[in-house]
Amino acid sequence: MPTESSCSVSDAAELQELPPSAKLVAKTLEYEGKLTQSQLSESTLLPVRTIRTALRTLEENDIVTARISTMDARQQVYSLKIKQD
Repeated sequence: MPTESSCSVSDAAELQELPPSAKLVAKTLEYEGKLTQSQLSESTLLPVRTIRTALRTLEENDIVTARISTMDARQQVYSLKIKQD
């Protein structure tokens, strides 16, 4: 179920041109909320390298944000950007 703070990825026009792995990562973040790279890898069953590439693509397209994890400063937590209408 989508979280309250997530934007609706299903209607996002910018996702149309992205690779399938980036779309899957965006949808996973929409439904599961904030996740690390390893959590995304577990959830999507994609290799960490593919997750890294997908996240880079999503960041370049201003769809996700990365923050330092409060649990482990060596990791980043990724989440969808909230679209302001």
